Amino acid sequence: MPSFFKSKNSSVNNPAPIDSRTGTESANWTARMRSGLSRTRDNLGKRVSSLFGGGRIDENLYEELETILLTADTGVDATNWLLDELRRKVKRNNLTDAAQLKGALQEALLDLLEPLAQPLDTNTHKPFVIMLTGVNGAGKTTTIGKLAHHFQQEGKTVLLAAGDTFRAAACEQLVAWGERNQVTVIAHASSSPQKADPAAVIFDAVSAAKARGIDIVLADTAGRLTTQSHLMDELKKVKRVIAKAEPSAPHETLLVLDANTGQNAINQVNAFDNALGLTGLVITKLDGTAKGGVIAAIARQRQQKSPLPIRFIGVGEGINDLRPFMASEFVEAVFD
Repeated sequence: MPSFFKSKNSSVNNPAPIDSRTGTESANWTARMRSGLSRTRDNLGKRVSSLFGGGRIDENLYEELETILLTADTGVDATNWLLDELRRKVKRNNLTDAAQLKGALQEALLDLLEPLAQPLDTNTHKPFVIMLTGVNGAGKTTTIGKLAHHFQQEGKTVLLAAGDTFRAAACEQLVAWGERNQVTVIAHASSSPQKADPAAVIFDAVSAAKARGIDIVLADTAGRLTTQSHLMDELKKVKRVIAKAEPSAPHETLLVLDANTGQNAINQVNAFDNALGLTGLVITKLDGTAKGGVIAAIARQRQQKSPLPIRFIGVGEGINDLRPFMASEFVEAVFD
């Protein structure tokens, strides 16, 4: 049987006030994102600015730019695409000085990333069920806690489902986030949560949300390697069972990616998408890597198909350091 963990003074029926997004808040977020992306900016933005300080546009310059992009984990495919776009802009606009290339590169990168900047609309269903998945250590549980806060700031009521029944501390960690956000957490009542069926826990959570009129359900799942076929099959089962509790659910299936993963992120996206049919991504720990160019690699990998939106990015450890992805803000923060 599940347990309903509810923090003292819980405000399930009294959500936090809607975030007014004042100019000050916007400026604060921009500053935090710029600070969080400082390593990538040093490794990519500042090196590009130095390279484009002036002088001739020649093959040596393109080769140096290629090296910079690759060391930022942009990936071979995305790097080649950006270089080709840059060459086209140089030819089309008759650019002759390297100092003119920075803006052209920013424009090309923005064109590549813009299709991924699709805000998540949670108003289409109630409850709106979000299933989160990913490999071990990607930051799923922490992301859920931050998402709960984010949605509360939008005036939504939230319920958390402790579907990670494999990791001993996962339930306790989620309950702690529930107490911090003053939201209900549904978890298995057994003293040995590892014996619980994750699909059953999340089924009960969705059912409880429907009965209580909750706006959003955030369902945690255990981390797993993409090579663990039996655990990937378990995820498929979880998704099927969610649909039994609510036929239209899950309404969003998010893969949480650690930015430090590098090019292996592409393999993770492919494996989890093949298993579950992903609807979006969350990129975490961008503040801990100098290789934020991996976002460009992800964008290029899906450029020939339908884009896989990056719904949120994490640029710090604070509860407000997870925000919707905006391509223009990201490019500006990297190159500013």
